[in-house]
Amino acid sequence: MSTAPSLPAPRAGTPLPDGLAEAASPETAPEVWPLTARTVDGRLHVGGVALDDLADACGTALYVVDEADFRHRARQWRESGADRVHYASKAFLCAEMVRWVDSEGLHLDVCSGGELRLAVDTGFDAARIVFHGNNKSVAELEAAVAHGVGVVVVDCLEEIDRLARAAAAADRIQDVYVRIAPGVAAETHDYMATGGDDVKFGFPVRDGHAERAVLAVAARPSLLLAGVHSHIGSQITATEGLTLAAERVGAFVALLAERHGITVAEIDLGGGAGIPYLPGQPRLDPAAFTAALRAGLERALPGAPVRLAVEPGRSMIGTAGVTLYRVGAVKDGLRRRFVSVDGGMSDALRPSLYLARYTAWTANRPAEGEPVHAVVVGRHCESGDVVVPDIALPRDIAAGDLLAVPATGAYHHAMASNYNAQLRPAVVAVRDGHARLMVRRETPEDLRRRDGHGEPVPLTAG
Repeated sequence: MSTAPSLPAPRAGTPLPDGLAEAASPETAPEVWPLTARTVDGRLHVGGVALDDLADACGTALYVVDEADFRHRARQWRESGADRVHYASKAFLCAEMVRWVDSEGLHLDVCSGGELRLAVDTGFDAARIVFHGNNKSVAELEAAVAHGVGVVVVDCLEEIDRLARAAAAADRIQDVYVRIAPGVAAETHDYMATGGDDVKFGFPVRDGHAERAVLAVAARPSLLLAGVHSHIGSQITATEGLTLAAERVGAFVALLAERHGITVAEIDLGGGAGIPYLPGQPRLDPAAFTAALRAGLERALPGAPVRLAVEPGRSMIGTAGVTLYRVGAVKDGLRRRFVSVDGGMSDALRPSLYLARYTAWTANRPAEGEPVHAVVVGRHCESGDVVVPDIALPRDIAAGDLLAVPATGAYHHAMASNYNAQLRPAVVAVRDGHARLMVRRETPEDLRRRDGHGEPVPLTAG
């Protein structure tokens, strides 16, 4: 097989309908594709593996992860200038991903008992885990203490009490971060903004809420204030808000020292670095992200020896992932062409949840013909079941073709569901011409196994 990439045939001078962006190949928009993505003899390859061969072997819909891309970006973060880098597991987690994170020397952040159990069952050192969540159960807090989780991020006063009791019962002093809300609104979708004054996460600095939370931790002998935490949001591509948030968090740390004599050794300023989803969109470089945070801390805490922790997720795994679909039907509407694929909002929720936009490219052959206004839709019984909204696709795309959607490594498998009893796709890692299964495809037996069949539920007499 030829290893030289073959560029798509140019369509110079062909106007795009309605001003839409054209479908993007790895050669025309490398920023949205994995580092190893290539078009070879008209067929899309990732990690040296032809995606049509992978579709034949594993079926579709299918998540494909470029291991080399993930490891490259993990190392960029490790060298970004932060003192500690936690991979945000909510973006994508499975046993093999835990092993990759471990082998790259990263720490791990989890936000549920399920993520914690998966990590420790895979052999990850719990001392390198930070446990998030705005409503952790008593059982989750007890599990964190029992497993020896390095840091628990406390998010409300009730949680401080519950964690203190759990740690005391285990005769352990538990390190904690207090999560604060610095009152900085990230320039992102409202659902991804988490640093304002009126959000469900953390303690607002305003009106003394955060200060009282720190004092509550300091008053518990079984808890130790290891640092403060803040995260202003996700998919951030400008650094001004990051610097302002870091400055405000630093000012809060200075207030604690001046007013109460409390020294904070570590500040965790979360993640949120944005990635490109469409051609021409920017990526926030890890070094620039960290430099912006350090600039803000230096303004508020000049010369202070405070360690900086960060928690990237999307920016490590996002562009490593590609979702592969088989086209089942093509139908012309009054204004747009509807290209229906064998997946949808059950494996790609972000377009419905956030109105997120993506591009696509044919994986099995070179697509030709004039571009037409199209929308790639899923198979679910919802008008909002859209995979790629409003894109210029070549006219000759037809049933049986394979469409690849890039930049789907983060929050696609993690948010997948069984809506319409759809089976969740497999996840396959590719590297150096080899493919390995990360997560197997669900089967009908998996769904039936959870069915209760009307079995009686024993109730405790009140």
